[in-house]
Amino acid sequence: MTRTLDALVIGAGVAGLYQLWQLRRDGFEVHGVEAGTDVGGTWYWNRYPGAKFDSESYIYQYLFDEDLYRDWTWSERFPAQPEIERWMHYVADRLDLRKDFTFGAKVTKAEYIEDTGRWAVETETGETYDTQFLIGCTGMLSAPLENRFEGQESFRGTILHTARYPKGGLDLEGKRVGVIGIGATGIQVIQTIAPVVGALKVFVRTPQYVLPMKNPKYGPDEAKAYKARFEELKGNLPATFTGFEYDFEHKWADLTPDQRRAVLEEIHADGSLKLWLASFAEMFFDEAVSAEISAFVREKMAARLKDPALIDILVPKPGDYGFGTHRVPLETNYLEVYLQENVEAVPVKENPIARIVPEGVELADGTVHALDVIIMAVGFDAGSGALARIDIAGRDGMRLREEWAKDIRTTLGLQKHGFPNLFMTGAPLAPSAALCNMTTCLQQQTEWIADCLRHMRETGATVIEPTAEGEEAWVRHHDETANATLIAKTNSWYTGSNVPGKPRRVLSYTGGVGTYRQKCSEVAAKGYEGFELRRAPAGMEAAE
Repeated sequence: MTRTLDALVIGAGVAGLYQLWQLRRDGFEVHGVEAGTDVGGTWYWNRYPGAKFDSESYIYQYLFDEDLYRDWTWSERFPAQPEIERWMHYVADRLDLRKDFTFGAKVTKAEYIEDTGRWAVETETGETYDTQFLIGCTGMLSAPLENRFEGQESFRGTILHTARYPKGGLDLEGKRVGVIGIGATGIQVIQTIAPVVGALKVFVRTPQYVLPMKNPKYGPDEAKAYKARFEELKGNLPATFTGFEYDFEHKWADLTPDQRRAVLEEIHADGSLKLWLASFAEMFFDEAVSAEISAFVREKMAARLKDPALIDILVPKPGDYGFGTHRVPLETNYLEVYLQENVEAVPVKENPIARIVPEGVELADGTVHALDVIIMAVGFDAGSGALARIDIAGRDGMRLREEWAKDIRTTLGLQKHGFPNLFMTGAPLAPSAALCNMTTCLQQQTEWIADCLRHMRETGATVIEPTAEGEEAWVRHHDETANATLIAKTNSWYTGSNVPGKPRRVLSYTGGVGTYRQKCSEVAAKGYEGFELRRAPAGMEAAE
């Protein structure tokens, strides 16, 4: 039996939980569907060894309710996945959200019905919905690239993507384990399992700039101190460049070389992402500044590795790419792992992985590395992937996956021309696609959507869609902003270059979280400039 709704929310992560709560509060008939068996979003799916925050725990929280914030206490600065998942459960229970979600329900198809201005939605398990608004809170890194190598099905051992790690974990003690990929996820896995496994082979294609994490425990005094900052954080986080508590404080040209070095040393010692997100903004635009800061980080890494052969494999070289133009991982003794006798770094840039064979991993030169377990930390189809994997049909037979296969375009990262009443969070061309403390940006986006739906109810509009001109204006502004940065010149998932055939575009808005928030507010204040609001031919009478 088809259920009739005002709004259907896809996803029970940070965005989906808050979105559903807001719309329920505002009196909309709203329901949520989630492919997993419980709430959590990324913190439900990513339960691989070592998964944890790299945003400080006290800023990775909802800020709409001080009691909700203060009544949860974190155990440390950067907690691990089990504690984060417990926090998500706390939020769901505190706000009584589970009763409004159907779990184990993966959305497979959504079709916009032009005669009614509504969406017909189907799930893999047979649920069907007739909804005015469809809101994709599907996550920016939730479409894992699982089938990357020829012959994966032939492997005699266990092979899996980090985003599909089993709830009960794997017994890796004494096993021969291979990890493919050394991005942020791979690094967390490697540093965590190295002391346990019998032998660890890490297949290294692109060396990463890394920063050491300092992760102090929180006792009563520390918890009291951060909880006392609620109003400060609520006011500050949405206005900073990346939605973190810190912002760029220094101008490169104003300081002498010695002063610059002192700033870099001090911030590096903070043990956070501050060197990336709050040192010198010029590193993203000026190649000379980028080169100097990159050299500083390389120096720090090489001093820990010491071994020239390891430095050659694991430390980026001058000219490869600049520090901060890739996702910067935080780590704990990651580099020191390679000094263990049971760990081998296998370079695969010049001698790439050719295929997976029953015994393990075969390289292009025919070398076979025998393994019992292969952990693929090979990334995601970021930003666009989760929604593109649903068969979403808009006006005139337009399909979202086909449109994005031609060109990655949205309006404010919130809607797409040709797909009326479809909203999205964590989607391309918004800061939440990559460059943001996620709770900061996802709260802002879901609040904008809730405000928009209230506005439509109050004005009698039943359909909202970006105009072609409005979308073109946002894409042009996004590209002008992004293309001024060195990020646009670098191959990474930030530009979609990790997915063969994906159109190249910087996925995240690079103008800053505070600026993006202001632009979204201005659009709403001008009566949703760049969007067309109208009544569908049949209005809402059929649903009512």
